[in-house]
Amino acid sequence: MKTATITLVLVLAAIGTGCTTTKNSSRNLGDPGVPGKTLAEQVCSDCHGVTGNSINPTFPRLAGQQEWYLISELKEFRSHNRLDPAGYEYMWGISRSLTDAQIRELAAYYAAQKPVSDTPGNTKLENQGRAIFANGISSEGVPACLACHGAEDAGSGQFPRIAGQHADYIVRQLNVFQRTEERSDAAAMKVVAHNLKPEEIRAVAAYVSTISSK
Repeated sequence: MKTATITLVLVLAAIGTGCTTTKNSSRNLGDPGVPGKTLAEQVCSDCHGVTGNSINPTFPRLAGQQEWYLISELKEFRSHNRLDPAGYEYMWGISRSLTDAQIRELAAYYAAQKPVSDTPGNTKLENQGRAIFANGISSEGVPACLACHGAEDAGSGQFPRIAGQHADYIVRQLNVFQRTEERSDAAAMKVVAHNLKPEEIRAVAAYVSTISSK
């Protein structure tokens, strides 16, 4: 009975960090001396992959993301200001002990990784998304995505990279932006996403996921 109790406690502790894992490695999130690179390789990799190119669309691809954006989002998770389901289910607990230095190191690590993108598939849907991305939908008051994110969708000093992001993840986040209150920084995106229909959201997400840029 004692052994079973200890095992249960360890399993619950693993779940509390976000993703379960069976790897035997040093992953002390409460130690401010652990470098961000080590955390990325031994902890964050369980969900996001070692290079930040996650396979499971539940977790966003981080490789090549704008460094400032990663810093901003990690701090939002740490302070519990980002309220979307993925935020509080996976990131609140795992980010609570991160220091500012570790956050900067994590951001620098992922920003330096080479991003990947999906292989084009549903041509009709992707072509629809490409048109919305490039031109917007004037009749619905939807501006062109490239106006902020750039022609290659790699982001800038004000807007994050979304090129090559999982389509399912983009869909979920655009749905969050339509509600606004779950993202503290979502005011600008609500204006963009508010009038998008479900099919248009899927189209934009499908196209964005296939964009390959440095």
